[in-house]
Amino acid sequence: YRQKLFESSEIKEKTVATIIKAFHNSFFHAKEHGERVGGICYKFSKLLGYTEIYSQEIKTAGIMHDIGKINIAVRILAKRETLNDNDWKEIKKHPETGYRILSSVGHMAQLAEYILAHHERWDGKGYPKGLHEKDIPLIARIICIADVYDALTEDRPYRRAWSRTEVRQFFEEQKGKMFDAELVDVFLTRPDVQ
Repeated sequence: YRQKLFESSEIKEKTVATIIKAFHNSFFHAKEHGERVGGICYKFSKLLGYTEIYSQEIKTAGIMHDIGKINIAVRILAKRETLNDNDWKEIKKHPETGYRILSSVGHMAQLAEYILAHHERWDGKGYPKGLHEKDIPLIARIICIADVYDALTEDRPYRRAWSRTEVRQFFEEQKGKMFDAELVDVFLTRPDVQ
């Protein structure tokens, strides 16, 4: 019985690894974005004074935050023009898909919770649950900041990368709305953001 449980867990873990690899192979930009977000999460968590183990957990969650996009058509993910309402409906499903994928593997269940909540907003206007303020897990709040920062500072098919000044202004404007203001204040002390 124990052997069956072990094998079942091992099979689930290998399946998740295969899903991640397939996603990255089909949409390389997502792999690069995930790695950058993971790196930002790690540096940010160290700035916040977290332990190495906790910082590594945050980094891993950052790397895998968009894994639910495996279920979205590449034509939507690679679209050069503005997304339409139907495209956005599909995009907004990815936190729940990522949650289902990761929660199937026992030791990734906690990461799944962070992935589910990484598009929630401090003001409650995010998705998928409309969580607000400290109901949003701390790691999800960190991922949200790192994800948006990376998205704004990288060129995208539909727009150029924002300047540091534009990014700082956006984060200042979104404190207490999209983001946890206390976290933003710490994040904006990073030398690479100045």
